[in-house]
Amino acid sequence: MAERVTAAYPPEPWNLAGQAYLSIWRVPVSELPGLPGGVEPVTVGGRAQVFTAWIDYQEPGRLQYHELLATVAVRGKRLSGSITDIWVDSEVSLAGGRALWGIPKDLAALDFTHGRTFTASAATQEDWIATAAFTPRPSLPVRMPAAFDVVQMLDGRLKRSPVRATAHPRPAAADWRINESGPFGFLAGQRPVLSACLRDFKIVFGG
Repeated sequence: MAERVTAAYPPEPWNLAGQAYLSIWRVPVSELPGLPGGVEPVTVGGRAQVFTAWIDYQEPGRLQYHELLATVAVRGKRLSGSITDIWVDSEVSLAGGRALWGIPKDLAALDFTHGRTFTASAATQEDWIATAAFTPRPSLPVRMPAAFDVVQMLDGRLKRSPVRATAHPRPAAADWRINESGPFGFLAGQRPVLSACLRDFKIVFGG
């Protein structure tokens, strides 16, 4: 589904906005998806930290589309992650992510339903990937900043792309169903150690 990558895309940086639903997993290093050469995961007790997120990019951001991704926390001068698996329902996002930052985006059908409980599903033409339901828990209405790098391979070299973001984080209860024979199979049978909703986020992606 990822062969057509010729769609026109905006130059970096991308100013994006919307809602995100995040889970953090602890995964044995031996079970991680492949990382770019020269990139090392951050490990604690032989396990790496994997961040998965369903993201609904909305106005007033530059692009509007849906996304599901997995990112492994990796070593760097500051907080860093390398995206191992990612699906979008926008050819513009796919083309730009690959060309500008080396992000290995593929196309998928992503279905999101917002409400007291957020539900989401993702499937390719071949099979389903995952479903999830997030129910926010009470929290203080605090807007928090974050800054990190996304580390990918682009044109045979490592590229570190800066990301700046702000959001209203809320802890959440998350219920995941994962296709154990699919690309997220390395998470099947596990439970996230932490989940959260990132309300009304704003992101500046790239330099």
